[in-house]
Amino acid sequence: MRRVTKIAASGIATAALALSVSACGSTSTQEDNSSSSSSGSSKGVKVGVAYDVGGRGDHSFNDSAARGMDKAKKEFGGSVKELTAKTSDTEADREQRLTDLADAGYNPIVGIGYSYAPSMKKVAAKYPKVTFGLVDAAVDAKNIDNIVFTEEQSSYLAGVTAALKTKTKHVGFIGGVDIPLIKKFEAGYVQGVQDTDKKIKIDRQYLSHGSDTSGFASPDKGKEAAQGMLDKGADVVFSAAGSSGNGAIEAVNGKKGAWAIGVDSDQYKIPSLAKYKSSILTSVVKNVDIGVYDLVKSVHDGKPVTGTTTYSLAKGGVSLSTSGGFIGDIEPQLDAAKKKIADGAVKVKTTP
Repeated sequence: MRRVTKIAASGIATAALALSVSACGSTSTQEDNSSSSSSGSSKGVKVGVAYDVGGRGDHSFNDSAARGMDKAKKEFGGSVKELTAKTSDTEADREQRLTDLADAGYNPIVGIGYSYAPSMKKVAAKYPKVTFGLVDAAVDAKNIDNIVFTEEQSSYLAGVTAALKTKTKHVGFIGGVDIPLIKKFEAGYVQGVQDTDKKIKIDRQYLSHGSDTSGFASPDKGKEAAQGMLDKGADVVFSAAGSSGNGAIEAVNGKKGAWAIGVDSDQYKIPSLAKYKSSILTSVVKNVDIGVYDLVKSVHDGKPVTGTTTYSLAKGGVSLSTSGGFIGDIEPQLDAAKKKIADGAVKVKTTP
């Protein structure tokens, strides 16, 4: 195995292509309220995927991972088995999901989301010949590739954008669950707003707390939270809340002159959100697809990557989408902010 600690560059050239393709839904069956689907032939790489709550079709985080899986399958063949977490999952459920994939001979096995960290560490120890991928968390194991991103950096650019676009000098942030990962989005966004204009008011709200992950899969809660902010005068709302953000986008679309900022995927390009795209200012894109693809490719090539792979703004691992052309007028300011981050002149916080 090739154990590394690096800033990822491989696969970045394919980012634009990957982001231009919307993930298509796959046929799934319900098994104890956990969906699964499999496709492909017995040749090539046999990949197991354990999605976070919302799964394929969330138009956000999980769909970004799915794009990487689809690209790898198209290039390398083989088969893919997909399982999806439930909001009611226990640690034992997650451990069993990964164990089932390992027992069935899948390699690599990718856990999409920080919640798989404890269970993956246990299961990886039991299957030392299997390569595992863990998105959005890091654990110390010889056969795990920790796929992490500098979400705070792209969120900073979103904050700059919000500050330059707000007419009411009032913006909002909606987080799915109040965990360290989502706090990174909040921290970067708030810093970007304040570095641009300290007088702007920032509303902040989380949809669920602690072990309750329903905040990532409750569009109704996202819509209600966004509506509350709009009613108080906010005219730009950034949601880092998985599929809950779809509800926030819907609410924003109902107010003339208001803007929504999407997350993880370029949500302007999501077909199911097409009727709201005139209100999607930009999206804080996290290229989970590149991380997943790079891992599968490394296993296919016989040189599995392990350790920690960090996908940064400078290397294209995270970015701000430009679809719709709504931020073209502030491109010079955004380029300047991006350069300051890349040069180290601006240190973006990871906690609010």
